Amino acid sequence: MTTTTTELRKFVAPEIVYGPGSRRLVGRYARNLGATRVLIVSDPGVVSAGWLREVLESLESEGLRYHLFVNVSPNPRAEEVHQGVQVYQQERCDAIVAVGGGSPMDCAKGIGIVLANKEHILTFEGVDRIAKPIPPLICVPTTAGTSADVSQFAIITDTRRRLKVSIVSKAIVPDVSLIDYDTTRTLTPVLIACCGMDALVHGIEAFVSNAHSILTDVYALAAISLIWNNLPVALKNPLDEAARRQLMDGSLEAGLAFSNTSLGAIHAMAHAMGGLIDNPHGEANTLLVDHVVAFNYEAAPERFDLIAEKLGLEPARLAPDKRKEALVSALRRLKHGMGLDLRLRDRGISRSDIPFLARHALSDPCMATNPRRLTLRDVEVLYEQAL
Repeated sequence: MTTTTTELRKFVAPEIVYGPGSRRLVGRYARNLGATRVLIVSDPGVVSAGWLREVLESLESEGLRYHLFVNVSPNPRAEEVHQGVQVYQQERCDAIVAVGGGSPMDCAKGIGIVLANKEHILTFEGVDRIAKPIPPLICVPTTAGTSADVSQFAIITDTRRRLKVSIVSKAIVPDVSLIDYDTTRTLTPVLIACCGMDALVHGIEAFVSNAHSILTDVYALAAISLIWNNLPVALKNPLDEAARRQLMDGSLEAGLAFSNTSLGAIHAMAHAMGGLIDNPHGEANTLLVDHVVAFNYEAAPERFDLIAEKLGLEPARLAPDKRKEALVSALRRLKHGMGLDLRLRDRGISRSDIPFLARHALSDPCMATNPRRLTLRDVEVLYEQAL
């Protein structure tokens, strides 16, 4: 029997060190990668939370020099990427360590792309457009949600066009991810909610992606269950260690899934929103998730029913025509319980913005793996429903 290329799937991931204290291994792994002077990419929130101290001590213990670049916005901008490139070159660095959430990690990836390929970061928008490998990159995530530390995605804001661009390539999968759930102790409830919903949507979209595989299905379903069961607990008590650990587990597994399946319309539409109004990415996903799931359900009902099982909804006990509403209603209850049952208009989006948003969402690379093909009018209607 001949196997066609359409049946083939690939799976890429960095070296992962998971567990309390793993953040203190930065120096050892940087030394193993041949680093002598490291660019540390982070942001003001991580600095004030104190998570850089032990990372820097680890580098010093290995005799490695470093320079800080912490001028990173919550949604990293192309200009910030190029500022980081200048610092890297001026300080003669030879490796990058990103400490923080998705913003520092995406910015660090962007810095590496430009350093290796000598072009403006926005020229790499799309899939597999990076010709040369980036410098050694180590990531230390401090949130349980974005999974940039294990993914082949980087999202960079183009402030001139007011949109987020997706850069997708296995060339930007980090060399090492040091995943330490201790770092989530300083997250606020708002950040827990937004990051947790981002990870939940990663799991959902990965499982129904038209590029899913046996490997990614296992990770996606595990992530959905972990996040669904632990997000409310962590919101009620942000210091609950067991819940925070399970959320970090879920974020990791969702990242391994979506990095190898891509995503779907929720993320494509959220990227367009984030470029326009610069709101938190997890919040943007939350505003859209129930509307897009309802639209996509008919394209993959069996897979959405498996997701519903992970949410404890027992869809097999329901009539087929009631299963979609049960799933959508459960997602809406979760949004309400977190205080994120907002409308787009609550974030300043008006009906006149919808054509702009829809055009950019439809051209986002994540739209290609959505389980149901969308027209421009479909996307406009979904935004209108969320308005």
